Amino acid sequence: MRTFAPIFFLILLSLTAQAQERPPNIVVVFTDDLGYGDLSSFGHPTIRTPHIDGIGRRGAKLTSFYVGANVCSPSRAALLTGRLPVRSGMVGEKLGVLFPFSTGGMPQTEVTLAEALRDAGYATGMVGKWHLGHLPDYLPTRHGFDYYYGIPYSNDMRSNSDSEGPLKQLYSTLYMLEGENVVIEDVDQHQLTIDYTEKVLDYIDDHRQEPFFMYYAPNFPHVPLYASEAFEGSTRRGLYGDVVEELDWSVGQILDRLRQHGLEENTIVVFTSDNGPWTTQDEEGGSAGLLRGGKGSCWEGGMRVPAVVQWPGTIPGDQIIQSLGTTMDLYTTLIKAGGGRVPTDRPVDGNDLMPVWKGEQEEATETLFYYHLDQLYAVRSGPWKMHLKSIESYSNVTLYTRPQLYHLDHDPSEQYEVSARHGDVVRRLRELVRQHEEEMEEVRPIFDDINDPARAVLSQLGF
Repeated sequence: MRTFAPIFFLILLSLTAQAQERPPNIVVVFTDDLGYGDLSSFGHPTIRTPHIDGIGRRGAKLTSFYVGANVCSPSRAALLTGRLPVRSGMVGEKLGVLFPFSTGGMPQTEVTLAEALRDAGYATGMVGKWHLGHLPDYLPTRHGFDYYYGIPYSNDMRSNSDSEGPLKQLYSTLYMLEGENVVIEDVDQHQLTIDYTEKVLDYIDDHRQEPFFMYYAPNFPHVPLYASEAFEGSTRRGLYGDVVEELDWSVGQILDRLRQHGLEENTIVVFTSDNGPWTTQDEEGGSAGLLRGGKGSCWEGGMRVPAVVQWPGTIPGDQIIQSLGTTMDLYTTLIKAGGGRVPTDRPVDGNDLMPVWKGEQEEATETLFYYHLDQLYAVRSGPWKMHLKSIESYSNVTLYTRPQLYHLDHDPSEQYEVSARHGDVVRRLRELVRQHEEEMEEVRPIFDDINDPARAVLSQLGF
């Protein structure tokens, strides 16, 4: 009797080899205004985030991870270009983000993470908040994404917002795009996380046979806060906790779908936030934990964010990585992991973190520059951080006659200023600033480009 076992074994070996040769799928979850202290694994006492925390257990928890800017639009530009936002003009002299009355957006000359991965053979999808330009020339579909479903800016930028103010008259309803077409005229935000989750799962289902990049950017926990009926009133933290726990549910659904398709071990999953918590929103804003400041500031709470990453079988589990990393590093790291090409015709600020995540080297990033609008406010090198000036959540700028120095390993809350005792460190950091400013090319800020009705309103407000 003839046996087919050897043939079957050869086929199985071939399929296994093909799976191992296939580049990893990539899922990046980029939440909105989630603070450093808002996950249970980062110390929150009443918000439960078991699915997000599980990513860190299966891989690494990144405790010194930063964004490229302290507010939405420039931070998202930094992630997708691997560059400080001032290099691409994705900043303003007066306005910190893009608005529905903005006339510009991220330049098409930028090479996005999606474009680099698409050129490497990836399917590229995005679900969620874009906030890099709502006009057709600037949408995700013009920046390397094959598929887009989401809201083009923040969820509070709507004419039917509960908030009042002169800018409200310049907004329209909060609409949903699929591709470049409006598919929902006025979004029900109670269902938004469920809706987004279903679209992410559908994308995974449709592209499970090929390498894919999914950029999932929820609009929450940015205010105004909304949770579905199943989550509203379910946590001890109030509505903010309800929203964060629903996001955790969403992440759990994505992880389960990857497992169902046998994709978990060949998928890099990164979870993080676009900036620190909006601490001026009282109970509807998040927590930076022991860090000082929040969204809109250049204190640690504004730009240091919770982050976890997994790639089972490649990144060892149960790691706590304390070395520096940034969202700009994700750009370089993920392009290289996917077999793509990092641009060499322009400065790229991101470094490859994969050797650090694998435990092969201690650190990849040594220096970090903190910007607010188009101005440099602070620099970090190793454990040392020097403030040239400071800002408290959008306002109250303080200019220092003498730089303020903090040792972040000893003093992560930035409470004890030590420049008088470490003049040598101040001189070294001053030199880093000088070199940085010398190599920066001046690029015209884009965020101040707005339509005439908005210019008239803003001029009345003193802008």
